[in-house]
Amino acid sequence: MSDTPEVREDVVDSVSTVVAAGDDLQDIVTTAEEDVISEDSLTFSNGVIEKIVAIAVRTVPGIVGMRGGWVNSVQEAFGQRDVRKGVTVEVTPDSSVRVNISILMEYGSYAPKVFDDVKQTVVNQVTGMTGLEVAGVNLRIEDVLTPEEITERKRRRGELPEETEEEQPKEQEEAAEE
Repeated sequence: MSDTPEVREDVVDSVSTVVAAGDDLQDIVTTAEEDVISEDSLTFSNGVIEKIVAIAVRTVPGIVGMRGGWVNSVQEAFGQRDVRKGVTVEVTPDSSVRVNISILMEYGSYAPKVFDDVKQTVVNQVTGMTGLEVAGVNLRIEDVLTPEEITERKRRRGELPEETEEEQPKEQEEAAEE
């Protein structure tokens, strides 16, 4: 009996993508079949995939923002913004990625069209930048915002100047006349 472990060629030949666990994050490692035994690898942190998705989704018409969790709320209270807000990534058993996205949609937008545009954009960007397959895209519409709500949201975030008394909406003037 030999002290050398047996190497099964059928197992080595079938390995093309490996999922490895990092310190705190699960990373995605892609290796070419012929390089399985070498030390070469290409690794993507989940945060990188989340950032690619978040940036891409913001370009889709009908989406006015992303909805994150309580951690994002705490970060924003201290003046920090997380570009990955509203996006999580799961690695599937076959080492492709499943993307979960939470958005704020513009009132009047057709949700199925927004969903199709998001899927196409996410697949194009993730595959185009990483070579990874997207196993699925899950889109959750957290809120629908009217034009007034969008304007107010931008003001709160400092993206628009504060409204002066002269710029108060006509609705307030009309209400005062009644």
